Amino acid sequence: MPKIRILPEQLANQIAAGEVVERPASVVKELLENSLDATATRIEIEIEGGGTRTIRVVDNGEGMDEDDILLCLERHGTSKIAENDDLHAITSLGFRGEAIPSISSVSRMSIKSRQADASLGTEVVCNFGIVKKVETCGAPIGTTMEVHNLFGNTPARKKFLRTKRTELSHIEEVVRNYALARPEISFLLRIDNREVIRVEAPMTREERLSQLINYHGSFIDITPTRTPDHGIEISGLIVPPEAAIPVAARLRLFVNGRAVKDRMVSHAVHEGLRSFILKGKNPAGVIFLNIDPSLVDINVHPAKHEIRFRDSQLVHQVLSECVREAMLNQQQHLRYEVFSKQNVLPANHTEEPPPVLEPAPGNNYSHSYQTTGPVEPERLPFERNEPATSTNQIDQQRKRYQSRPEPVERHKDEITLPPNPQEQLIRVNDLLVIGTFKDLYILCRNGDNMVIIDQHAAHERLLFEEFRIQYQGGKVSCQTLLFPITIELTITQTEIIERHREEIEKMGFSLRDFGGNTWIIAGIPALAANHDPQELLLDVIDRFGSEKGRKRDSIIDDIIATMACKAAIKSGDQLTNPEIEGLLERMARADLFSHCPHGRPVLKTFSTTDIKKWFHRT
Repeated sequence: MPKIRILPEQLANQIAAGEVVERPASVVKELLENSLDATATRIEIEIEGGGTRTIRVVDNGEGMDEDDILLCLERHGTSKIAENDDLHAITSLGFRGEAIPSISSVSRMSIKSRQADASLGTEVVCNFGIVKKVETCGAPIGTTMEVHNLFGNTPARKKFLRTKRTELSHIEEVVRNYALARPEISFLLRIDNREVIRVEAPMTREERLSQLINYHGSFIDITPTRTPDHGIEISGLIVPPEAAIPVAARLRLFVNGRAVKDRMVSHAVHEGLRSFILKGKNPAGVIFLNIDPSLVDINVHPAKHEIRFRDSQLVHQVLSECVREAMLNQQQHLRYEVFSKQNVLPANHTEEPPPVLEPAPGNNYSHSYQTTGPVEPERLPFERNEPATSTNQIDQQRKRYQSRPEPVERHKDEITLPPNPQEQLIRVNDLLVIGTFKDLYILCRNGDNMVIIDQHAAHERLLFEEFRIQYQGGKVSCQTLLFPITIELTITQTEIIERHREEIEKMGFSLRDFGGNTWIIAGIPALAANHDPQELLLDVIDRFGSEKGRKRDSIIDDIIATMACKAAIKSGDQLTNPEIEGLLERMARADLFSHCPHGRPVLKTFSTTDIKKWFHRT
């Protein structure tokens, strides 16, 4: 007698259900997808008992006749595909023909459906995979599917379900996802007779997203301005990184209308938002990718949560560039709103800037330097980046800035205003400076708006962009140390230097191998001229040593951001009016200024309406 046997159909369906029907939310997902494939324009979902007692999905789609209902209960019965080539051009949400028989095998299920050209409908009742009743009945156009006593014949599966609240949250997430994907369709979700989600159609994508995540601020539209030539269409909305977002808000990804979870796509969005969002904070919004079905494989897992791209590198590149382009476009709009609505300075404006700021305080290592080639003797943050041709010029510049009178001592908590507002108010385009607070925040007015600028974050962003441009162009200024520093490293640190020496020296370091694990620091980046060379190099080594699969550009940006942060003016640095003016002038010219490279916001704008609300004057 052979040991290998063909499993009974009912048992095979129960095994398949283990992959397709993981929890009540899986049932809701499969039934919702059937309704959407049936071109429904309204879908109602009712849940009782956490989804194990009752799941009811009602739609107004095309409906089915008796034969189709019975066939859909058979394993691999589907109307979506017919031959092998169809697998490479799937446009429907369902196609495997496993969901309905899998669900019916672990529940008591009824299907009631009627087509538009029929006067009566059909009802079929199944009891754990066995058809118990088939009869003609009155029914509205569309389909009603009811699932009762889910996992009633597999109690072990029931034990592995989470709490009722957790299971319901998964159901809400499924409905919310498809409601976001299809703003032209109305959705209603009731849980234990309580209305949880109701969205009516038609709605714009922005209106639907605002309602479903309970966020009513502005969005960043990432739809590219140019026509795609790579077969990938991208659109979507992202909540501005600085916005306070509710718990329901997170990044949702849709590929050809299907909600998916894909690390590569998520990483691409994070790459596009790099330096716009705080580390550890996740973006929120919706991203839609429409791609040629032949370039994506959704037949990876029966639950269809996972997908596989034929050219994942291209998708990553296109998406990250698209998100970054949207952020850059937002910068242009923000620059217009903050600085001027009539006369915004172009990014390539070459007008002579106002007087510059003093270098940021810190350990002064400048006595150890001698000039070789293009150099910035100390970081004079708001002076034009012109090369100093001799140490004499450097000394002259230092004397000029060191000859200023010392600032008057005052309490840090004061709001500082110009002594004679009529004569000394600073204006950059339409932005009017009205004071400072705690030697950190610059208080400004633009028309009916109040603008508060973080001086450290603003300066840090400007230095970061300048240094990155220099690095990418291979023109980073190096300060040669008059007295080179010898440093002993570990074997691991030496290996990191040898592996990344080209990038490290491109940043402006000059290193010499003294043998073994001993190295000589002969020069450091001019941007970091006021900081300890040894500490600076060790920090760079640590960054490269903790790459853990990160892209090289991301590591370089982190290092540049750290240098910019150390070189920027600090909280507590008292700025004169010309220095404030110089900072704002450079911000008005900058392509990027809304966030520091670590993602913190540079400025915050409050309208008159916002301020009135604080004082209940609305």
